[in-house]
Amino acid sequence: MIKLTGVTKTYQSRDIKTHALIDIDLEIDEGEFVVILGPSGSGKITLLNVISGLDRTTTGSITFRGKELTGLSDSEMTHFRRQHLGFIFQQYNLLQNLTVYENIQVGAEIGTDPLDIDELLAKIGLEKMRNKYPSQLSGGAQQRVSVARSLAKNPAIIFCDEPTGFLDEENSKNVLKLLQDLNREYKKTIVVITHNLGISEMSDKVIKMNSGRIIEVTINETQKNAQDIQWGKGSDLLCCRKM
Repeated sequence: MIKLTGVTKTYQSRDIKTHALIDIDLEIDEGEFVVILGPSGSGKITLLNVISGLDRTTTGSITFRGKELTGLSDSEMTHFRRQHLGFIFQQYNLLQNLTVYENIQVGAEIGTDPLDIDELLAKIGLEKMRNKYPSQLSGGAQQRVSVARSLAKNPAIIFCDEPTGFLDEENSKNVLKLLQDLNREYKKTIVVITHNLGISEMSDKVIKMNSGRIIEVTINETQKNAQDIQWGKGSDLLCCRKM
């Protein structure tokens, strides 16, 4: 689905060069649940940004279903993101003057083949709160609305940047279960950036980064259900083998 070949990203400030990504080769297959792990400064967020076209590579090639992305103009890349990609962030970024239904509708209206909003409300368990405003919802509920808004336009792939960063364990696992359901039932490709090693236990592929490089790629032989992962604890990933 997505292939990166020899990708680098270098930032320059006056005479100082920062190599955020160094010689990245990576493939993400259709329908995979992928977790990218790494400490602060490891390059994981930069990797997400270049894969999703939010930032440009310095060198290298990125293709999506065989289509070269690195040569697209800004307007072409914007169109590509609108058509194919969904984003979920730590902050919910909901429009406070719109209801739950209307926030999800915003996502649906930018898609060419949107999903049914009522079905999405049922999926996130908020049918009875469709006319509530974000300020009337818990943090976990707001993040579920954010997930539904991202899915509403029916993207091929959903990028998640620390989607449970502001939530407690219970609400985090509810949001992760929703992402897992989207992956299994809607066959959506999910890419999650996180520092929480436990989340990797529910993924198909785990990418570990450090100092701008991919240091290890592992494949989970089995995937835990979101509710069963170890929360906030390290894992030796014995369920995995090196790719």
